[in-house]
Amino acid sequence: MSNVIVIGGGAAGMMAAVFAAGNGHHVRIYEKNDRLGRKLFITGKGRCNITNASEIEEFFPAVVSNPKFLYSAFYSFTNEQVIDFFEKLGVKTKVERGNRVFPVSDHSSDVIGALQRELHRLGVQVFLCTEVKKMSVEDGEIKGVFLSDHTKKQKEEFVPADAVIVATGGVSYPSTGSTGDGFRFAKACGHKVTELFPALVPMEVKEWYAKELQGLSLRNVRIWITDGKKRLYEEFGEMLFTHYGVTGPVILSASSVIGKRLKEKELTLHIDLKPALTEEQLDRRVLREFETNHNRQFKNAVDSLFPSKLKPVMTELSEIEEEKKVNEITKEERMRFVHLIKDFQMTLTGLRSYSEAIITKGGVSVKEICPGTMESKIVKNLFFAGEVLDLDAVTGGYNLQIAWSTAYLAGINAGEKDE
Repeated sequence: MSNVIVIGGGAAGMMAAVFAAGNGHHVRIYEKNDRLGRKLFITGKGRCNITNASEIEEFFPAVVSNPKFLYSAFYSFTNEQVIDFFEKLGVKTKVERGNRVFPVSDHSSDVIGALQRELHRLGVQVFLCTEVKKMSVEDGEIKGVFLSDHTKKQKEEFVPADAVIVATGGVSYPSTGSTGDGFRFAKACGHKVTELFPALVPMEVKEWYAKELQGLSLRNVRIWITDGKKRLYEEFGEMLFTHYGVTGPVILSASSVIGKRLKEKELTLHIDLKPALTEEQLDRRVLREFETNHNRQFKNAVDSLFPSKLKPVMTELSEIEEEKKVNEITKEERMRFVHLIKDFQMTLTGLRSYSEAIITKGGVSVKEICPGTMESKIVKNLFFAGEVLDLDAVTGGYNLQIAWSTAYLAGINAGEKDE
């Protein structure tokens, strides 16, 4: 039996501890918060999108950073195995739009509770409100960790270990305790930490009408983002306007793909408000509206085309006089209006902060991690799992699958002695 220490009691930390203990090791979790799974509790708006039910081959295109690194992890502990794991622990699941998998109860607390019960059953020792200050490494091998002394009355306590799993998360939602400790530990051990960005995060826009549209949700729209020369991202789905800009599933996923570009320069967000119609079909639709309301003013003739909040913005941007009778609108004006509906633009100026980011982009370089075990190539018996690694994906349950799969490999390999 080996002594395995897990730093961090989030999704990856709890899962790694379950499998390390299941291998017969003595496992301790050190969590600096007053409870386990604090960030997991708020994932999926509190519903916990535990994975995605798509074929496992479809996961790789959803991973933004280093998808090839995850080949062993995803196939070693698949989405089907994750679902089965939680079902056996009493968490019944359901599949929703986009193959997103949630607990039937819609409560993330059920996922956390199931993991806690399994940790207890396996004899894992959980130390809450306990912060790891640093790790002890000698001759390229992990020896244990030093715990912070909050009383300031004695020296830091040293706890020996045969293996350490770092599952501290990133720096997103710092209020949940994700303050970058794992990056600090990794650097101290000689690991490279790639550039960090907030990811799956809302974005800010320049235009005045963002505030006018605050609270408006658009379903079934197509968006694409350009840098003036080429398309950087394109997606279909749901988005939401805020007082500072835009958010919602398609926007959050876009932020992970174009975040680095947006740090360098402003980008253009294009929104197709009627993606089911071609420009020709939309023109015929608009023409029918105009013919039905041919004696009405333009501002009163487009009610059926837009949500009420969007109508005044679209009429102003159309550059057609609001008081103009629709039977006086020229074909050129109408076509310009049709094009506006098919390509409604906003200028993206930046990402919101880590306090609003679902995940952190960047992290411990996977070039220095063994993909089949999650063990460090630099320090023997040191393992990494979850968001602390330079791995991230779009929305849809993929990021938690990364956490579960990397944690599984770290858990089953930590503490195993060389033959």
